[in-house]
Amino acid sequence: FARGSMLRCHQWIHTGEKLYKCQDCGKSFTTSCNLRYHHMTHTKEKPFPCTTCGKRFSFSTILIRH
Repeated sequence: FARGSMLRCHQWIHTGEKLYKCQDCGKSFTTSCNLRYHHMTHTKEKPFPCTTCGKRFSFSTILIRH
């Protein structure tokens, strides 16, 4: 791993330790990034617009697939 923090995040996957808890529903996550993605399910945030048709997506990967 390039950074020690990345190794620690990876290790949490194996231990099952979930330090990041959603304040809206109580679901817990191993990384803050996963919590941020989950939070979009509550806010309905769609920050990735298609430049051709204008449709918006929650994740860049879904926009690319579109």
